[in-house]
Parts: sequence; structure tokens; C-alpha cells
Amino acid sequence: MLWFANGAALLLALAIIAIGTGYIASPTTMMRSFGLPLPEDGPNVAWWLRLKGVRDIVAGLLVLAFTMWGAEREVGIVLLIEAMIPAGDTLLILAAKGSTKSAFGIHGLTAVIMVLVAIPMMIGAD
Repeated sequence: MLWFANGAALLLALAIIAIGTGYIASPTTMMRSFGLPLPEDGPNVAWWLRLKGVRDIVAGLLVLAFTMWGAEREVGIVLLIEAMIPAGDTLLILAAKGSTKSAFGIHGLTAVIMVLVAIPMMIGAD
């Protein structure tokens, strides 16, 4: 079971990094799937959206680093803590009356997957 959790943690890390890279390369396009309407147009909107990209890349690199050089328990702890990011995104989108489909289908599902991967890593570690 831990081999599956380790593989899933690696895939989650790479997915988070890919999403962050997408926000840096094409922030407006990426934001369309987030679940909130695009912010008002202005010269700095893309730069504000790129901030999310940088944070996503760092969050993914943290999981990747712990997956490569940490123990399962530590990877599980990092994943459990980082699951608060998509859980928070879900709640914020719902509070803003954004897309329920994106809130639950993207962000909520991501949070659940992260928790489901984290739990066996934390309890199965020696």
C-alpha cells in the first residue's frame, strides 16, 4: 500500500508543479478553470495570477523533496497540511458564489485525494 501512496504523492507533487507552471506561463487561461470569475482587467492582473503559480510550484517542490528525501510519515504530514490549500480554495469559491462544479470537482476532490494519500503514509510508516 505504501508504494501506491508514494507514487500518488509523487504524481500530486508533479501535478501541483505543472499547475503552477501553467499559471506563470498563461495565467488568464489557467484562471478560467479555477472556479471564480476573472478579476477586472488591468495591466497587473496577470502578475497577480502568476503569484499563485509561484506558490503552487513551491508547494509541489516541497512534496517532491519530502518524497525523494524524507520518510513516508513526513510526506504524509506535508500532504495533510497542504490539503488545506485546495480545501480553502473550495470554501472560498463557494463563499464567493463561484462555480460549484470547480469548487467540488477540482479543489474539493484534490483535497480529498491528498488526505487519502496522506493517511496511509502517516500510519503505515515505521
